[in-house]
Amino acid sequence: MDATRRFFYGPSPEEQKRRCNALVRSNTRKLDRDLANLKSLESKTRTYIIQANKRAQRNPSQAKQAAQETRMFARELIRVRKHEQRVATSKATLASVGMQVNEAFAMRKIEGSIKNSTGIMKDVNTLVKLPEISGTMRELSQELVKAGIVEEMVSDSLPDNELLEGEDEEAEGEVEKVLGEILKDKVQTPAAQVPVEPVAPVEAQQEEEDEIGSEEMLAQMRGRLEALKS
Repeated sequence: MDATRRFFYGPSPEEQKRRCNALVRSNTRKLDRDLANLKSLESKTRTYIIQANKRAQRNPSQAKQAAQETRMFARELIRVRKHEQRVATSKATLASVGMQVNEAFAMRKIEGSIKNSTGIMKDVNTLVKLPEISGTMRELSQELVKAGIVEEMVSDSLPDNELLEGEDEEAEGEVEKVLGEILKDKVQTPAAQVPVEPVAPVEAQQEEEDEIGSEEMLAQMRGRLEALKS
């Protein structure tokens, strides 16, 4: 009987509501996983900065290379934090969408009709531009159109370069701040530094491996960050 009714009349308001709530929960879980991964990536990047700084103090002959590495890792940390902030904001917006959807269906039950909500449409338009959840947000927008909560489909997601526009310019101004925050009380003064001993062949080889390892770590970090955006 229910299948026949759905065939001729479509899903009931309660079924539409459950479907919308399921999509909201699915997107929330995805954002929670992304936030956890970003927190882990942020912690690792901080560790890489500290390790590079210690290497510079241990062997001043590698100070220039280590300083370059700390700045590279600092820039990546800025990117991670900005993406983390964007995801956290999107999660809050998604929670707002969920509440507005439930309110819209509650009003429909009371008044017998449902009103278009420009507020929900605006929030969904914002969320569909986030690459991480754009697919399922399009599904949610379709369900909202079917339910009559919004009048039109949301726009396509923005390209990654538009989402990241301005980060490079801002990053340079923030690198020193990040390094100061992480390396505070970790930089030795000249009087406190241990006398420099000649670098043994084994240590030199280790430093060369450290340099190669830093490049690999940076590539892995960027790969993980890009994977979170896909």
